[in-house]
Amino acid sequence: MIKEIDSLLRSWALDLHSDLSSGGLAGGNMVAMMMLTNGQLIRGRRAFRAPLESSLDIELIVTKHLAPELVTVVREHYCTLDVDMRLRYAHCGCGRDTYYQRLHDAHLQIFGVMMGLAA
Repeated sequence: MIKEIDSLLRSWALDLHSDLSSGGLAGGNMVAMMMLTNGQLIRGRRAFRAPLESSLDIELIVTKHLAPELVTVVREHYCTLDVDMRLRYAHCGCGRDTYYQRLHDAHLQIFGVMMGLAA
């Protein structure tokens, strides 16, 4: 694993794919949030913070540049933290070694695309 990419993917999952950002707190929609809180605007809530630009870049890379099996592994590894690893392997349709090889391949591809964007 590439530590910098791992860190970016963790932030990506937290910003765009956690309960705090998608549905758990009205998905960041201010009107929906006010409806949930009976018209009270609570500014300290996580849903009102805009996602980081790097998270949006990672979302684009994951959805547009990775092969479907790599996308599945990335989403399983970073977005479903409360699931046993054996269930993650089964959902991805591979064993432990293949799972981690695909995760490593995804890190390399994301790094490659990001270096291409930076140039």
